[in-house]
Amino acid sequence: MSKIAVVPGSFDPLTNGHLDVIKRAARVFGVVKVAIMNNSAKDSLFTVEERMALIKEVTATIPNVEVETSSGLMIDYAKSVGATAVVRGLRAVTDFEYEMQITSMNRVLDESIETFFIMTNNQYSFLSSSIVKEVAKYGGNISVLVPKPVEDALKRKFVL
Repeated sequence: MSKIAVVPGSFDPLTNGHLDVIKRAARVFGVVKVAIMNNSAKDSLFTVEERMALIKEVTATIPNVEVETSSGLMIDYAKSVGATAVVRGLRAVTDFEYEMQITSMNRVLDESIETFFIMTNNQYSFLSSSIVKEVAKYGGNISVLVPKPVEDALKRKFVL
């Protein structure tokens, strides 16, 4: 039986940093479930359906990656799909404090699911979805920040 890992996030939009973490997780785990966490409190640029379609398109060549959505607790989603691990990307030390809090809470909720941190490649250490959206909004070059389908979708959103 293959080990299942969940890579959760809002992915609004998916960046090359996210994709790097997904690809690397796919080399380690038998099945990687990219879980688009639907947080109704957040104002998203892309709908959940748009994000799902973009991530499926971008990861289509990675056979062990599946893309799904969830609107509840991530740990409940992980349990429901039989995951034994959660994979999170870390960009910098500042990410660690937040991720440690989330990991600690997840361990309280279900200590059988382990969290693995993957350090992003240095070239993506500054990258966030918020930065990408801001640069795209003002017509900046985002071609090295996001996969081509995401770049095209951002240009359509901002009518560039």
